[in-house]
Amino acid sequence: MEKARFGFLFILLILLASEMMVQTEGRHCESKSHGFKGMCLSDQNCRSVCHVEGFTGGKCRGFRRRCFCIKHC
Repeated sequence: MEKARFGFLFILLILLASEMMVQTEGRHCESKSHGFKGMCLSDQNCRSVCHVEGFTGGKCRGFRRRCFCIKHC
């Protein structure tokens, strides 16, 4: 019983620590690019279009390979 309690507390501690790490990094918001046309094959091209739209970055995502822009919220 004591080992189970220790294991539960250890897992809880790890979860809390990881949550704190996420909060210190900040949040990222995503939005589908309005200026990117066609299938997204290159993250660099997507990133360039997103910079023009005022975002900090961009990545190709999904089965349909769409360009999603990223910025800090």
